[in-house]
Amino acid sequence: MSAKRKSSNPISHDPETPPEITDAWISEADLYHGEKLVRRGRPKVANPRQLLSLRLPPKVIERWRATGPGWQTRMADALEKSAPKSRRAVG
Repeated sequence: MSAKRKSSNPISHDPETPPEITDAWISEADLYHGEKLVRRGRPKVANPRQLLSLRLPPKVIERWRATGPGWQTRMADALEKSAPKSRRAVG
């Protein structure tokens, strides 16, 4: 188990008193395939989004937020659809 987990209970290394094996204990255990630790959580995406600082008028943001959950994704889709076409370099 990871030493930095907040909810970790101290592990007894005494072979005479093994830990009680519960569903919670199993769900917190580290998983290894051979020597490699298998990371949990979301898999890495091929094209992760990039952070961008953009100043917009408050009314624009309010109108997008008013459309409900997923407004940022819908905004990104609208921007992608209206993005200018790529220009080829003239040379």
